[in-house]
Amino acid sequence: MSTVTVSSKGQIVLPAALPRRLHRGAGLTVEVIEDGDGLRLRVVRPTAISAVADLAGMVTAPPHGAPRRLDTFNPVSLLARQGPRQPGRPWTPQSDGG
Repeated sequence: MSTVTVSSKGQIVLPAALPRRLHRGAGLTVEVIEDGDGLRLRVVRPTAISAVADLAGMVTAPPHGAPRRLDTFNPVSLLARQGPRQPGRPWTPQSDGG
C-alpha cells in the first residue's frame, strides 16, 4: 500500500509503478469515489464511440414468412389477431402467415 500527499492545489501524485502496472501514462483518467470514511480511486477505461449506423445488423431474428416493409406494417392487425389480453399473460406476437 502506498501513501500519497495532497498538494496545496488539491493534487496528488500516483506512485510511478501504478500507471506502469495499469499500462497507462500521462492522461490517465481516474474517478474519485467517496467510500465511507475514505476515498476510492477507479481507473476510467476509454470506450469506443460508435455511430448508430455502425450497429445495424448486430441483432438478427430468424425469418418468419415474407419480408415486411415498414410502410406496410399494421400493428393493429397484430393486436386484433392476438385476441383479448388476459391478466398475467404476456403479449406475444403471432405469425401472420404471410
